[in-house]
Amino acid sequence: MTPEEHRAQVEAWRAARDARLRSPDGWLTLVGLCWLTPGENHVGAHPSNQVVLHGHEIPPRVGSMWLQEGRVRFVPHEGVDLPEAMLEDDLEGNPTVLKLGTLRFHVIKRGERIGVRVRDASAPALAAFAGVDQFPIDASWRVTARLEAAPPETLIEIVDITGAHSRDATPGTVAFERDGATWRIAALPGDENDGCVWLIFCDATNETDTYPGGRFLYTEPVAADGTVIADFNLAYNPPCVFSPYATCPLPPPQNRLALRIDAGERNWHAAHDERPLA
Repeated sequence: MTPEEHRAQVEAWRAARDARLRSPDGWLTLVGLCWLTPGENHVGAHPSNQVVLHGHEIPPRVGSMWLQEGRVRFVPHEGVDLPEAMLEDDLEGNPTVLKLGTLRFHVIKRGERIGVRVRDASAPALAAFAGVDQFPIDASWRVTARLEAAPPETLIEIVDITGAHSRDATPGTVAFERDGATWRIAALPGDENDGCVWLIFCDATNETDTYPGGRFLYTEPVAADGTVIADFNLAYNPPCVFSPYATCPLPPPQNRLALRIDAGERNWHAAHDERPLA
């Protein structure tokens, strides 16, 4: 790949990433997360509800979500134009999305916990979004690495930002050379068995330039000989950078590198909100 081809590839990826962030279903629209308890959970604008919906002309009581045996049934309040339905969660494929005004909400499952994720197409963060700062494109950060395969059924422990633990399958460790040393990042499977692997990592830029909770990166497909391209120019922020209501996985201890990776996305802060998101 020529330098010109590489630059064009990275710029196209960044443009697509920006479009995803600006979409009505992007992370900038995430405005709420409420965990359900067994039995009836009231939904609506009134602060006494277990699931509080903030939005223009949202009724004080929208309905109830009944959590029973790990499943959620929604029953609308009288006069509310929403269907009564069993709600599929996000781990079952496409979750059942309920729509009310500019709000969209659906059920998520994280370990043993079940919650409701709320998005607002008119969220202030989306309206004020002016893009994410990036490090300059640097072709030297498109590295040829190698996947050191793990034995079958090897698991690594992942903790998310809410403190929930999971043990996830790992295909192995991605190893690459930089500044005269070998660096290793334990990998997770990529999406849809496409041959790529997913890296969740911290590096020395987290102290100054990038999100303290680390960044994410999908590699190119792993070759038959185990080599794999990891282009850190495509390293991107986790959803928790854009909303305090996301449930991002954190890098495991072995993925915290004492190396500056001056490539990819820098940290981002909402102009309307001074709360730290780390």
